[in-house]
Amino acid sequence: MRALRPVSRAYDAIIVGGGHNGLVAAAYLARQGGKVLVLEKNDQVGGAAVSSEIVPGFKFSRASYLAGLIRPSIVKELDLHKHGLRFLPRDPSSFTPTKTPGQHLMFWDDETKTAASIAQFSKHDADAFPKYEAKIGRFRDLIQPFLERPLPNVSFDELQRGNLMAFARLASQHFDLLTHIFKYKKELAEFYELLTAPASQILDRWFESEMLKTTLATDAVIGSMAAPSDPGSAYVLLHHVMGEVAGRKGVWAYVEGGMGALSNAIAASAKQAGAEIIVNADVQEILIDESSNTNGGKKKGRRGDDASIDAGGVTGVRVVLGDGTEMEVSSNFVLSNCTPHRTYTELLPKDRQASLLGEDFLKRIQTTDYSCGAFKINCAVSELPDFVCAPNKGTGPEPHHHGTIHFENSMHELERAAAEAKTGRPATRPVIEMTIPSAIDKTIAPEGKHVVQLFVQYAPYDVDPQVGTWADESFKESFVRRVFSVVDEFAPNFSSSVIGYDALSPLDIEREFGLHKGNIFHGAMSLHQILYLRPTPEYCDGTTPIDGLYICGSGVHPGGGVMGAPGRNAARIVLQDAE
Repeated sequence: MRALRPVSRAYDAIIVGGGHNGLVAAAYLARQGGKVLVLEKNDQVGGAAVSSEIVPGFKFSRASYLAGLIRPSIVKELDLHKHGLRFLPRDPSSFTPTKTPGQHLMFWDDETKTAASIAQFSKHDADAFPKYEAKIGRFRDLIQPFLERPLPNVSFDELQRGNLMAFARLASQHFDLLTHIFKYKKELAEFYELLTAPASQILDRWFESEMLKTTLATDAVIGSMAAPSDPGSAYVLLHHVMGEVAGRKGVWAYVEGGMGALSNAIAASAKQAGAEIIVNADVQEILIDESSNTNGGKKKGRRGDDASIDAGGVTGVRVVLGDGTEMEVSSNFVLSNCTPHRTYTELLPKDRQASLLGEDFLKRIQTTDYSCGAFKINCAVSELPDFVCAPNKGTGPEPHHHGTIHFENSMHELERAAAEAKTGRPATRPVIEMTIPSAIDKTIAPEGKHVVQLFVQYAPYDVDPQVGTWADESFKESFVRRVFSVVDEFAPNFSSSVIGYDALSPLDIEREFGLHKGNIFHGAMSLHQILYLRPTPEYCDGTTPIDGLYICGSGVHPGGGVMGAPGRNAARIVLQDAE
């Protein structure tokens, strides 16, 4: 039995989990003078945004692999460039090879070159593409301000009762957003369609080329189990243009040194502001007071008037350090960067979860959709992929090695893969996005060698037992070989060039990064789990039913990706509640 050693001092706020959102929250709280502690169970901060040298000499962005969603306001306010952050934009940004020499699709910064590439497959589509980009860009501009703040935490019951005070409070607090929306009033019907329609329907309306539609459709299904024909998949088409780097909209970039360099820059900013960060510190439990809802300075009434709900508030956490020491650390404010599932069902006292949260709330958390289907393979290779359609001219990177490489040429390939995954079977022909960051970033691989990253779908977490299990290494290995064989169809030298690799199945993603069921977004980004419904009605702003407990990770609005907005929003709410 480990000895319990209480900590000698209290903190103004404790962050559970040193992922990028937790670090962002810590930085903002510390900059306001708070005594902040970040507890990270792994041996480095960053969560899924980390750089790891799995194969000696090669530095992998082990899970997340592209930057673009990180809010420009966060980069500026936390001085991340001064702390070592360096974006490496890509041109071209996208390459879709075929098996025919000389035939491929590329998206360039230069619109004329992009149009010429698309025209190989359809002159109509080449003319339509700039108009499509402009339309999707307008929708991006419409939604951007909603990423910069918490959504109003107004009771649905109030609104359903027609409570005029609730409406007035909404209008007064968010008048600028209402004014912003009014500017787009003529496009709101189209935007509503984008939110709810199948991606295939939207793309069929704009384009005729299977090559172009399929390349764009991969953005509509990334990190999900949805097919392009599923209602709501069109919303994720915004992913294609949501990136923003150095003031350039629609741009995605590598981070020099891998994604861990981004997390390290945020951590450095937090430390400079006075935050304390401890790694190898595994939080076992969030401690809840059993007395009353009167913890100093905290907002009252999180749970409304339901007398059946426990009135306790947060008092700190119980943590096990790397040397086995177990201790209790006290604070009246705890921010969880974990998924809502882990926060509510694993970190709260199990015998009090129903009374602390309420049966209805707990059931909603337990039944949240965490389907994803993501599988990640990081490869160290001895040479660059040599594509049949665009043979290498020398040993150095060609332009088509710079961007995201897609291996699907028809929508049917996406549909069939998704259909198989929905039955619990990993896709026979996996959907693959390849990136080669070492083509631009010279700091992550030995000279002449490269890092190749493969983001793969569809690999369901819950595999049909008659098919296999991710706990079986041979089953996982067979899927990796299936992925490699698809790449070999387009670049025959690929498999033989692999020096070593690191494969992360959905089960591995869950175990390594604490992402429930391997969902990379802390919960599916489907229509019933975004905006006010993320993770539940009335708690989309990062607050929880428990006084002093907040969620600062991607499980709350505005959701997943290396964005930082949930952390920034949660810090804002905590500072308001601490007044």
